Amino acid sequence: MSKHSNYYNPDPDHTPDGYQDDSDLQSQVDEHPLWHRENVTLFSVCIDIGSAGTQVLFSEVRLKRQAVKLSTRYLVVSRQTLFQSPISLTPYINDTLINDRALGEIIDKAYADAQLKPDQIDTGVIILTGEALRRKNSERIARILSEKCGALVCAAAGHHMEAMLAAYGSGAAKISHDFNNKLLNIDVGGGTTKLSVIDKGKILSTAAFHVGGRLAVFNKKQELIRLDPAGKTHAVRAGVNWELGKIISSNEIKTVAQSMASDLNTVLTNSPKPKELLNLYLTDPITNMEKIDGVIFSGGVSEFFYGHEKKDYQDLGFHLGKALRERIDSGELPWTLIEESEGIRSTALGGSEFTAQLSGNTSYISNPERLLPRRNIQVIQPDFNFTENFSSTELVDAIQHKLNIFDIDNHREIVLAIYWTGNPDFSRVKKLAEAIQTALRQRISQGKPIYVILNADIALNLGAILREELGLINDILILDGLELRNFDYIDIGKLRHPSLTVPVTIKSLVFRDISEGPQRKEYIHHKQPSKKH
Repeated sequence: MSKHSNYYNPDPDHTPDGYQDDSDLQSQVDEHPLWHRENVTLFSVCIDIGSAGTQVLFSEVRLKRQAVKLSTRYLVVSRQTLFQSPISLTPYINDTLINDRALGEIIDKAYADAQLKPDQIDTGVIILTGEALRRKNSERIARILSEKCGALVCAAAGHHMEAMLAAYGSGAAKISHDFNNKLLNIDVGGGTTKLSVIDKGKILSTAAFHVGGRLAVFNKKQELIRLDPAGKTHAVRAGVNWELGKIISSNEIKTVAQSMASDLNTVLTNSPKPKELLNLYLTDPITNMEKIDGVIFSGGVSEFFYGHEKKDYQDLGFHLGKALRERIDSGELPWTLIEESEGIRSTALGGSEFTAQLSGNTSYISNPERLLPRRNIQVIQPDFNFTENFSSTELVDAIQHKLNIFDIDNHREIVLAIYWTGNPDFSRVKKLAEAIQTALRQRISQGKPIYVILNADIALNLGAILREELGLINDILILDGLELRNFDYIDIGKLRHPSLTVPVTIKSLVFRDISEGPQRKEYIHHKQPSKKH
């Protein structure tokens, strides 16, 4: 992974080193209208609110139009860090509440130091993870921040999503792709450890385990001033009795850290897993662990693991990092260690890049002023195989079946996601249009706008058929070059000129892991990684 600059000056007369090629020839190319139709720049923010630390990272993401089968998708070709804030301790009022005022001050200072304003931010994500996610006001804070921090900044939370972002941000996905191998990314944070198995750049499985470096916190007198429930559990497992206000010996801290490292070692290397350790999983156990070629550590505790950080922050992190390193060095964790990692910045780096997709430039938008922007539209994707001579009636049934399963009433805005295969012949596209008109007839009769997103570049044809052939007078928005799934929610931005594209932020399920216990893997569809990943 390359190292990034940490400062952005929006003054157009000043360009940071490495920001872009500033030769006369490149300037002429960049200013050409055709270049701007093929290349789009988005400014992104990732606000990572974790168990122990909060950080803000601003990025410039460049996308380039590339033809893929029937689609001309915009794929990420580069990402430049514009500014990354210092890592601050996540502020809490007590065991149940985040200090929203102090958190706001941290984020406001990051925007000020970056010399950026929310109206300059095109897209991004606010991530709440670990113990921060368990606080009662976490969802309200995330919702407010998502509305104030930029145009399409979404709030997202969940162990699976954080594991995925850490795998991308740490460099594990890129290394796995480049070396055609299978890697395990272990992201050890303040409250939880996120696990990801990546094969040839593709994430196969994710999970979260309740081991973290800040589950217990001490003052300079080694008096216990914070003890999360999982921290107390680990203390009991280690054979010590911890209570708030108690003076804790250095040996006890080391003992608990060693016990946590042993528990993590056991769940990763033994099968079947002991029942008492399965109870420490926050998700279903990690799968696809066969034939791992190497392991990468990320997250705050990895800074101690790799020896990048020497300071003891009066919690479990320092000793936990050393204990995990001992298990790698001794061979108890039996995989080759990969030294390259973005460490504590991994989740923020992953979040800064994988938060949005960009539509193709053949969209059909009947009235951009009325239809855009839109927030929090639920995605409905019918289970349907577009054979060469598919049945329009069967497609209608598939769409209506999915609407019934999700209990969608006609007052709620939805976007119909279509995965199109086969030739874009007029007769086939018309059958698709007829099926949409029939399946959504109640919405259409009520004058509701129709939103459709497709993977293939047939938006203009489909929109024209709905409007001109079938006489649909409702507002119509059809975007192509994107892939969505059930359980996604999306924000749709304003039409961008001159590329004639629309940014779309795709959100994961929010706050489901914590409120309902362990979940099956969320359907998460962020911007597809470029070939370099």
